[in-house]
Amino acid sequence: DVTEKMRNAAKAVNFGIIYGISSFGLAKNTGIDKKTAGNFIKSYFERYPGVKVFIDGLIKEAKEKGYVSTIFNRRRYINEFKSSNAVERNFAERAAVNTSIQGSAADIIKIAMLKINEKLKEKSFQARMILQVHDELLLEVPPMELNLLEEQIRDIMENVINLNVPLKVKISSGKSWAEI
Repeated sequence: DVTEKMRNAAKAVNFGIIYGISSFGLAKNTGIDKKTAGNFIKSYFERYPGVKVFIDGLIKEAKEKGYVSTIFNRRRYINEFKSSNAVERNFAERAAVNTSIQGSAADIIKIAMLKINEKLKEKSFQARMILQVHDELLLEVPPMELNLLEEQIRDIMENVINLNVPLKVKISSGKSWAEI
């Protein structure tokens, strides 16, 4: 079985590679040597060639258009592609990938938040949305509404957009944020 600790470590490495972490950065974050980290990154892209194709396509399109778009077509213009400075051009490549992925995630969570808020008002729930952190939502929910809302929130968040991959939602509850 995969533990929460294993999942979090894999998530950090996976996102690090996708967002353009260097072998130096991966070595520093994981405690492995730079050569091993470089081999790990190379192996990752060999194992998942579609990821490399996706990243390279985003960068190519951003260079051609001068901007990158999120899944809902919000644009971020990236002028650093034209820079004579290699550090700035590398930044532009990372920004193109990060904006596409993280910006799309932000679009999705915001739409989910609107739909959840509509549901809370429509059904006169006492529950209230308190906080959003990246892909998490924190709600204050009276105990009597918890079971009913859990399913409705999961349904909204998992179906807010039709993607080629499923969105899976983990819902936790507790008397305080520390318990979650």
